[in-house]
Amino acid sequence: MRSSLAPGVWFLRAFSRDSWFRGFILLLTFLIYACYHMSRKPISIVKSRLHQNCSELVRPENDTHDLNDTTWCSWSPFDKDDYKELLGAVDNAFLVAYAIGMFISGIFGERLPLRYYLSAGMVLSGLFTSLFGLGYFWNIHVLWYFVLIQICNGLVQTTGWPSVVTCVGNWFGKGKRGFIMGIWNSHTSVGNILGSLIAGVWVNEQWGLSFIVPGIITAIMGVVTFFFLIEYPEDVDCTPPQHHGDLEKERDNPEDPANDPYSRRESNVDIATSFSKEPGSEPQAISFLGALKIPGVVEFSLCLLFAKLVSYTFLYWLPLYIFNVAHFSAKEAGDLSTLFDVGGIIGGIVAGLISDYTNGRATTCCIMLILAAPMMFLYNYIGQNGIASSIVMLIICGVLVNGPYALITTAVSADLGTHESLKGNAKALSTVTAIIDGTGSIGAALGPLLAGLISPTGWNNVFYMLISADVLACLLLCRLVYKEILAWKMSRSRSSGYKQI
Repeated sequence: MRSSLAPGVWFLRAFSRDSWFRGFILLLTFLIYACYHMSRKPISIVKSRLHQNCSELVRPENDTHDLNDTTWCSWSPFDKDDYKELLGAVDNAFLVAYAIGMFISGIFGERLPLRYYLSAGMVLSGLFTSLFGLGYFWNIHVLWYFVLIQICNGLVQTTGWPSVVTCVGNWFGKGKRGFIMGIWNSHTSVGNILGSLIAGVWVNEQWGLSFIVPGIITAIMGVVTFFFLIEYPEDVDCTPPQHHGDLEKERDNPEDPANDPYSRRESNVDIATSFSKEPGSEPQAISFLGALKIPGVVEFSLCLLFAKLVSYTFLYWLPLYIFNVAHFSAKEAGDLSTLFDVGGIIGGIVAGLISDYTNGRATTCCIMLILAAPMMFLYNYIGQNGIASSIVMLIICGVLVNGPYALITTAVSADLGTHESLKGNAKALSTVTAIIDGTGSIGAALGPLLAGLISPTGWNNVFYMLISADVLACLLLCRLVYKEILAWKMSRSRSSGYKQI
């Protein structure tokens, strides 16, 4: 049974042209996930405020700290020498909960109406984000409060990604998916930028508002989602997308092998039988093991683990790195760190365009990962020599680090979730997306944790860790890159054969 029609959609039906509704869904899901990321970003901006050197600040008249105490302006319990480890624990409370919850979230996302699921998740995420900031106004100084809030927020934020990717996959077919989703996936970077800028307004004064304002915006967006999200094109009499063409046409197409380098047609029956259905009945949700059998899911999932490790370490620790190494203020470091996300917007679009043109998702990711390793090395050694070099290298690093991450979590997930071996059953999309992003989220949890443990030994070692993870992500795609190259060669040989005939 299809989802119930959202109340706010009725007046839109008068304008129900397919392209108009597809554009509307693309914009709405863009704003939805931008809000999710906006609510995650403030913690990285506020870190430098929770622990800072107070020797250059003027003490208030009613201050009771010792005169030799240089951390009197820091926020307990982050005012001790082990503050990096404590901040790492706060990060990981969110990220570990997110990684665990993501594997479960996709299963629920396939079985519950996405409109209700997303709306509830956004309202709860806004609530927990605001509760973190209220710790400032309630004068809370116990670590368990902030860790518990982060755990709850991490769990409810898992409602977002599988749901929005499934919704977009329901509306858009495979053609030019990389380019469309490359633009659409800029919501991640846009959300990070908005979160940084909003948090930066209050970080040096009432830092609790750095969380409360994004939390309120996220909750309001959850209400908007309830009234306006349309899960299926059929709900408003639009034409559903064609995920895969007729198999007979594909056999006649001389470029067939390049259509899907990861496909193994002999596995079609095996995978499809795990969710077989009677003609005319509603498609059955795919099992977890059935999703893992889809060609390419395991490789891209493991690659994303290391790619996301790198990306999320930048997300959570870049402002503090700039604050400590380049000696900018907390607000200036937060503003400068947004350039990495600007590069991420460009990288996602470029990766999508190239992969659409070449039909080589794995090769595109692999090349960008290869280039990212030396660029991170250079940024660490010469990126802080001047403001100009820092700006340029942050943008380039953002392009190369976030490009593969964006491509895998969007176009690749949607491709595999509507893989031809599923024979038109798009019910697998949420589970496949959750598996890929859930595995990546393990890396997202490991990266900031390792950064918190390694950074006391020197920032150079943090960057060596990031470069190593980047190389491992690249190596995990070698088999798929090889298959894509073989497909290109076969396609060229067939094309030349047809021209000779």
